[in-house]
Amino acid sequence: MMSRFALKSGDRPNVLGGLAGTFWLLVTIVPIYYIVVTSLRPREDYYSGNPLSIPLNPTLEAYGRVLQNDFLLYFFNSVVVTVGTVAVTLMISLMASYVIVRNRGRLSVFSHRLFLLGIAIPIQATIIPVYYLIVQMGLYDSLLALILPGIAFAIPISVLILTNFLRDIPSSMYEAMTLDGASHWQMFVTLVLPLSKPAIVTVGIYDALQVWNSFLFPLVLTQSSEVRVLPMSLWTYQGEFGVDVPAVLAAVVLSCVPILAAYIVGRRQLVAGLTAGFSK
Repeated sequence: MMSRFALKSGDRPNVLGGLAGTFWLLVTIVPIYYIVVTSLRPREDYYSGNPLSIPLNPTLEAYGRVLQNDFLLYFFNSVVVTVGTVAVTLMISLMASYVIVRNRGRLSVFSHRLFLLGIAIPIQATIIPVYYLIVQMGLYDSLLALILPGIAFAIPISVLILTNFLRDIPSSMYEAMTLDGASHWQMFVTLVLPLSKPAIVTVGIYDALQVWNSFLFPLVLTQSSEVRVLPMSLWTYQGEFGVDVPAVLAAVVLSCVPILAAYIVGRRQLVAGLTAGFSK
């Protein structure tokens, strides 16, 4: 009976769902296609012809103009801020998640609830206190001024994802290592770290995306061009290049390459890490 039902269902294609999926695919693909194609278009040809047509004379001149305007400096600053923020966040969040999962005391439960409360606090509501603290610490207009707040706001959601994943590790594995005389640190290094790879990749990609695209903190906490990051540079390029739209979009393409590469490398681990623990 189940096979007949499946056969009947398979004979009726979901036309409405297919049309909706196709429409959403176009909504997603067309802007990306426009950005890439326009970045390869000569500047003098941008205002002539169909903007969605493939350029007859594709060129990388727009990319050259972007690279000549300190793009590599801004790229390096973004890499430093992103790597520093994600590395410290993963280290703190994974250790905190291990303590929350293995320790059922009141302090552990309270810490978990405190981390969850941090998810509900919007960044915009804390920008004035954060600005005041950064100025008082003498860190204004530095890369460290972007790393420290980024860590603070990335930890809550990171702890949530990692905690749900660590709860999927069978207790028998912890008990077996305890009987063998393993300490908490040995269990953390030899058991938790290898099994948590999908969650670590998920949190790393998610946090890197948030930090890489962050605009509010660089706008408020930095000023000089020496510590400018890519989101601020794209805003600056709009004014510098003026009507040179291909150059602006070339900068957009270059700024998206690292995150796209990170997603391609970790895509197999991403879904497993996001769905871990939520099926219970």
